[in-house]
Amino acid sequence: MKTLRPFGVLPALFAGAIFAQSGDAPKFEIADVHPSPKALNASVRAPAARNGRYEVRNFTMLGLIREAYGFSADTILGGPNWLELDRFDITAKIPSGASADAHKAMLQSLLEERFKLLARRETKPVATWVLAAGKQPRLKEADSSGPTGCNLPSTGVPDGPKLFRGNPDGTTTAINLGPGGTVQYSCRNMTMAAFAEGLRTMMGVQVGPGPVIDETGLKGTWNFDVRWSLGLIGLLNNQGEQISAIDAIDKQLGLKLEQRPVPKPVLAIESVNRTPTPNPPGLAEALPALPVVTEFEVADVKLMGSANSLPIIRMQMQPGGRFICQGCPLGMLVTRAFNKSNNDQIAGLPSAGIDSVRVDITAKVPAESVSGPGVDFEAIAPLLRSLLADRFKMTYHQEERQVTAYTLMAAKPKMKKSDPESRIFCRRGLAPPGAPPGSQTLTCQNATMAFFAEQLLQAGPGLNWPVVDATGIDGGWDFALTYSNLPPGLLAGSGRGGDAGPQGAALPGASDPGGGLTIFEAIEKQLGLKLKAEKRAEQMTVIDHIEQKPTDN
Repeated sequence: MKTLRPFGVLPALFAGAIFAQSGDAPKFEIADVHPSPKALNASVRAPAARNGRYEVRNFTMLGLIREAYGFSADTILGGPNWLELDRFDITAKIPSGASADAHKAMLQSLLEERFKLLARRETKPVATWVLAAGKQPRLKEADSSGPTGCNLPSTGVPDGPKLFRGNPDGTTTAINLGPGGTVQYSCRNMTMAAFAEGLRTMMGVQVGPGPVIDETGLKGTWNFDVRWSLGLIGLLNNQGEQISAIDAIDKQLGLKLEQRPVPKPVLAIESVNRTPTPNPPGLAEALPALPVVTEFEVADVKLMGSANSLPIIRMQMQPGGRFICQGCPLGMLVTRAFNKSNNDQIAGLPSAGIDSVRVDITAKVPAESVSGPGVDFEAIAPLLRSLLADRFKMTYHQEERQVTAYTLMAAKPKMKKSDPESRIFCRRGLAPPGAPPGSQTLTCQNATMAFFAEQLLQAGPGLNWPVVDATGIDGGWDFALTYSNLPPGLLAGSGRGGDAGPQGAALPGASDPGGGLTIFEAIEKQLGLKLKAEKRAEQMTVIDHIEQKPTDN
């Protein structure tokens, strides 16, 4: 790397310096870069190397920078307002023998050359989850004997609701939930640093992927139990008192889990072009289109055995291109076979019994179709279609049908006008303290109404088709929307009058104080907008025939 060009005052070595890679930095041999096409069920394809190619699909510029430079999203600052809006596809040829670290360096080179990205490292305060000591911690000092760690013992109501967790070895663990849908962790011989680090992996603790910092000042090891709710109110018969993880850590342990500004290394974006430079000549010869793979090489398909009564569903891609789907409902397989986001986009499935048919599949995916460790639903869809046609005799066709969809209308808008230079985004996250259990918040910044309408697809029950913006409101706006993702019938006070939803279901008109708002209510009460139901013609997949038992292997 060549000498860094100074920028401003340097409080530490290299701080505040603009990155610029030298001519001998690792680079892709050739790369196709273009905006991602708009699609109803477009999915993000994480960076993956296969067949001598590096591929990224549907990534924002923020995501590309995060992948290339190794910074988390909350530590990438500045840049133009479209950084989290525009999406790009990249297919590049990798030099033989290049490592995963070299791939990241190559992506840096591509961003700097094709998008003219300029960025610099700084240290700035960033909102970070911190574990701190309260006035009187309630922990028992450990003697370092016995096992170490936080475990979920078999507690709760044996005949009550259960949560099923898949294990890496393919087995399933049943966890009994206590009143209020609670889980209880039994922690033994735990340092506060280890407890803080482990919080992000515990069920019901939503602190994001970043580490929690230990600022308790408590030395040594400790024994303690802590119990909190998972926010499953409405799905449980023994609802009981709801307690969040943050409140439980405070009241039961005498500790504080809170967000504070903490100095962290950040990547400040100086500038980046919205349009990449043109693709180089000879691209089609250097990166010819790969053949579309439509069939598994071999597949073992059978109905799930009656001995496996646990309703766990496990779908994963294992090393070597082995696709596993255990306990998968047949209806879900059909949905995934057409890469649809919900069952309402598919018609003709049997009205009864289809989801009680549970299927186990172990199949070999051709090497040229393996795109990474996760399941790439776009790539797996044609393989599942062929499998269903072959083993379940599925036939289908496409047609337009009238469906119940929604239009976003202006009622009495109450949103804040945005700074036009601020980032454009809508992010889902934790509901604020005091919100009803099971609530979530959609926070939007500098969002146009058209962009907001796009975010509403699958944002809540009933929103199974794209929402059309008819507000007539121009410009970007800042707002937050807090609502429950539970079906209306499970919310407190359900059965209230309201507009007719899909299939004629009644949507609630006004929430009880203790219950969550549906997304329909929240949009009207909190934003002064309204979702109006209407009939609209949409393209739909129609299943003409499907057997509910596979042919023999």
